[in-house]
Amino acid sequence: MADTDLDRLLEHPAVRRAVDFIRAHDETTLGHQMALTAIPAPPFGESVRGDAMAELLSDAGVADVATDAEGNVHGVVPGTLDAPELVVAAHLDTVFPADTPLHVSRDGDLLRGPGISDDARGLAVLLTLASAFGDASLGTLRPLRFVATVGEEGPGNLRGVRHLFGPAGAARRAGAFVSIDGGGLDEIVVRGVGSRRFRVTVRGTGGHSWLDWGIANPVHALGAAIGVVSGLGLPQEPATTLTVARWGGGTAVNAIPREAWIEVDTRSEAESRLETLEEGLREAVRAAVEEENGRARGEGLVAEVSSMGIRPAGTTADTDPLVAAAMAATRRVGGIPRFVSSSTDSNVPMSVGIPAVTLGGGGAAGNIHTPDEWYHNGSGVDGILRALYTVLLWTGVAE
Repeated sequence: MADTDLDRLLEHPAVRRAVDFIRAHDETTLGHQMALTAIPAPPFGESVRGDAMAELLSDAGVADVATDAEGNVHGVVPGTLDAPELVVAAHLDTVFPADTPLHVSRDGDLLRGPGISDDARGLAVLLTLASAFGDASLGTLRPLRFVATVGEEGPGNLRGVRHLFGPAGAARRAGAFVSIDGGGLDEIVVRGVGSRRFRVTVRGTGGHSWLDWGIANPVHALGAAIGVVSGLGLPQEPATTLTVARWGGGTAVNAIPREAWIEVDTRSEAESRLETLEEGLREAVRAAVEEENGRARGEGLVAEVSSMGIRPAGTTADTDPLVAAAMAATRRVGGIPRFVSSSTDSNVPMSVGIPAVTLGGGGAAGNIHTPDEWYHNGSGVDGILRALYTVLLWTGVAE
């Protein structure tokens, strides 16, 4: 059905004008992509890039462009119906600290620079889409909201999109959500991988390794806890992982540590599995500390399990109209639709029952999250067209 609907949409004069605009302005898209990459946007420091996006969205003809209390930049393309809107988003932030050299280079279709794909590509696609709507006088039935979010990367904990869908957020009436993140033409993210991250700290009195031998040792307790959690049964469906990722503590080889800590990353496609893993981790730590205290002399250990971040899990049904639209759009530009799981801005709307997908912005990308990140524009235009077709199949086109 979606493929037939797309056939009809492509007969609309304004849609054809928008397609022609996107094809004709590929160099402009790449120019925006490179220029935005050169603007620092570390976690919790996206405001300068956000200001640039606000100006560019306004120049593209997007109405009511504003920056919300969290730092998201958004504006609307009004629809002819009083109906829930479609949110199309890309994220402003990168993983790189503020002092990272942002050297951007180009050799033909190959662009290089920290964050050139993730997510300067998504931001550039957003700008070209917005410009195409204005230039082609392309109207929609349902309203459309363009958003550049903050806080998508790890430390940000999805703070931008959480605010967006919160009680006072601009997208609280949204009916669907499309995130443009990185490159690629085939993958459709329909499962949001949730995560819960923890820092476990165990504290004791510490002491001399000979004179105070026999007092409770935080490292011994954490070692026992690690042994338990590493043996927890993890299902393949829904996909679930647990990783003890970092550890530390102690002052010297001849001292019983006063403190030791580990950092644990848990991930799953199902929120219930994350809850089970958290319960298992907390119980393993409690039992290990109790056991260590039980055989030690003197003052016992105290454990603290603190959250380092929570990302909700969620799913958009394969049969949802938004997914059907993304599949039809992918096929139309020569891609092969493939459902995947990932952790993106789409996690939040998925988790509250709002249909959401994440799409790549075309081309190919590599060395993501490194200073050597690259983007190749071989199918870049097709990625923008895929986004356009997905949007229009959901919003409808005004006559």
